[in-house]
Amino acid sequence: MNIMYKRVLLKISGEALAGEKSCGIDFKVVENIAKIIKECAETGVQIAIVVGGGNFWRGRTSGTMNRVKADHMGMMATVMNAIALDDTFSGLDMASRVMTSVPFPQVGEHYSPSRAIHHLEKGRIVIFGYGTGNAFFSTDTLASLRAAEIQADAIFKATNTDGIYDSDPKTNPNAKKYTEVTFDEILAKNLKVMDSSAASMCRDNKIPVMVFNLSKSENLLKTLQGENLGTIAKP
Repeated sequence: MNIMYKRVLLKISGEALAGEKSCGIDFKVVENIAKIIKECAETGVQIAIVVGGGNFWRGRTSGTMNRVKADHMGMMATVMNAIALDDTFSGLDMASRVMTSVPFPQVGEHYSPSRAIHHLEKGRIVIFGYGTGNAFFSTDTLASLRAAEIQADAIFKATNTDGIYDSDPKTNPNAKKYTEVTFDEILAKNLKVMDSSAASMCRDNKIPVMVFNLSKSENLLKTLQGENLGTIAKP
């Protein structure tokens, strides 16, 4: 099997773990996602994961609550999702490790780039939780930061759409889909695929981002094989 990448960072939204529920975790959905990732990991590609927390909490939409406290609640939500993924991988006999930006010794390891790379080289899936450990930064920014630190070949951003559009395809039937786009275009046109700090970090560190839909089980493997099923964001 011809895999184009040695090491990738997979970004999964928290909402993806909720399935058709409005919030929380649908463990059948989580198991299906974990099986897809395991199949890809067994080809030899090293996979790290950043998972969001929007199925439990979003700090930026918390109303009048203090933003710093609200963001830390959101980061704790990502730890819950990381634990759910880790436990599911364990049930599938797939080795994985949770690594968090602040110490959570009961559930995982305190993050360090060298330890994360060590686990990846041993064939373990690494799941990053608790964001960057700082308020005001999204999990997209965490994904770009961790991808740079672990020297990932690319970020694979699994979304509920099949790529990057110039407007929301759910509300605009004439929305234009990009096959390829640069990070400068993302920033200049304010395309809503990632925040500006994440786009800038990927651009500056020359990390491509593959945006695709994970709803079909074969999409991740095909993307790892070099097929463009969505949009490629390039430096």
